[in-house]
Amino acid sequence: MAVRQNQRILVVDDEEAIVELLSYNLEKYGFEVKTAYDGIKGVELAKRFQPDLILLDIMMPVQDGVETCRQLRELPELSNSYIIFLTARTEEYSEVAAFDVGADDYIIKPIKPRALMSRIQALFRRETKKQNVTSHIEIDGLYIDRSSYTVSVNGKEVTLPKKEFELLYFLAQNPNKVFSRDDLLQNIWGADVYVLARTVDVHIRKVREKIGDTYIATVKGVGYKFNKA
Repeated sequence: MAVRQNQRILVVDDEEAIVELLSYNLEKYGFEVKTAYDGIKGVELAKRFQPDLILLDIMMPVQDGVETCRQLRELPELSNSYIIFLTARTEEYSEVAAFDVGADDYIIKPIKPRALMSRIQALFRRETKKQNVTSHIEIDGLYIDRSSYTVSVNGKEVTLPKKEFELLYFLAQNPNKVFSRDDLLQNIWGADVYVLARTVDVHIRKVREKIGDTYIATVKGVGYKFNKA
């Protein structure tokens, strides 16, 4: 695995054996690793450490992983950070809740270190590809800056978590083209990440709440498109 120098990963899990296993394998692959054993300490450490990736358990004392993820996604300094849930929870509602608050991937325990490293590498590969696209888009009062992950509507800045931003940016890059939910899952979350189709609907709804209803149209029975006159 090719690791960019100084890539940082934060592990947040209350099981000491899992934290030790993850830390050992991540450090072996050349990552800088920090750890926390509950959600509140994880958020505090993330503010200082500013990791490229956060591995997060759901069931933790003090503060669970879903609430922790929600708080992390509200921090502008972590707008470019990936979040992967590592959890024993197999219920669909837990997975939906994780993606609703901004998770990039959801992996069921027990953890297989080599498979996990492959998923992490896939996320970072997609980031490298995105760095080569147009740096900004301006359409009908909407300004999207890919380099700083910022969005403004008629000069007023709005905050979008990473996946909401990527979804908007992708649609705006392809104005008036209709994409199915499967197309959007493939392009935003990737083929190697299993995400429920309704996750796309949730993200579209959240983007519309922040930028208005006029930019993204629903094509009934097909999917979504970005409107451009």
